Amino acid sequence: MQGVLTGFTVIATVIAVGYVIGRRGYLGQDGRTVLTRLAFNVATPALLFTMLADLSVVLSTRLLVTATATAATAAVFVVVAGLFLRWDAGRVTIGALCSSYVNAGNLGIPIAVYVLGDASLVAPVLLLQQIVVTPLALTVLDLGRPGEPVSVLRRLTTPLRNPMAIGSLAGVAVAASGRTLPGPLLEPLVLIGNMSVPAVLLAFGISLYGGERPGRGEDRVALYLSALLKAVAQPVVAWAVGAGLFGLRGEALLAVVVIAALPAAQNLFTYASHYGVAERFARESILLSTLLSVPVLITVAALLGR
Repeated sequence: MQGVLTGFTVIATVIAVGYVIGRRGYLGQDGRTVLTRLAFNVATPALLFTMLADLSVVLSTRLLVTATATAATAAVFVVVAGLFLRWDAGRVTIGALCSSYVNAGNLGIPIAVYVLGDASLVAPVLLLQQIVVTPLALTVLDLGRPGEPVSVLRRLTTPLRNPMAIGSLAGVAVAASGRTLPGPLLEPLVLIGNMSVPAVLLAFGISLYGGERPGRGEDRVALYLSALLKAVAQPVVAWAVGAGLFGLRGEALLAVVVIAALPAAQNLFTYASHYGVAERFARESILLSTLLSVPVLITVAALLGR
């Protein structure tokens, strides 16, 4: 439980600094926008490249459990928001991400270290999200932008023009090649990538200043649904599939449930801000799922082993 509290304390502190920056106006009116663009176009692609270039992850039972839990919770939100709430594709995409996309980087890594004892345990979900979920979601958001009709060629090559997808796929390609980048090439990317998490968290904190209390907008039903799907339903699905279908026990079961119980990633707000889609919804959903995930993670750690 100490690892859970440590991870959340670090994140909460940086977000609080962002809130103070926004309140005091230290970065001016465009501070959040600049940080968001920096994270989306430069820092996060570099971080994803350096992380995935060093991974050697193969198809595993844990990856299948993670994929199943992710798909299940995202599908529930898509059905409710698309069929019953009549949301457009962009808003549905952001909502589905907030309901299923875990904070595997800046929160998942410290919790994996302190709770699970092995940072590499977040590798399967990181790989799944960055080479499958993110390119698909950002393609939908790209194609949904207003403007001239999109050609077939542009539709097919959309993922290849997105900085996040490029960084992820390039990292996987390097890992698959079995080669290691020389220091003079790798170290600058590491340095740039280290800006990603602080930039995302600071931008998120700045966005909280002047905002209303979560749940007061017209989308509160969808908001509560996404937060509950992410913080509660996803770990329950991971536990049921892992234990019931794949027979996972002990530390293996603990790992998939803890990872599924991580809150929605802060970089989802970066996506929403970059595309100008459901920004308030993303901010509030991330905040609520983060608050809900604290007791859920503590309970999981207590019941399943640590």
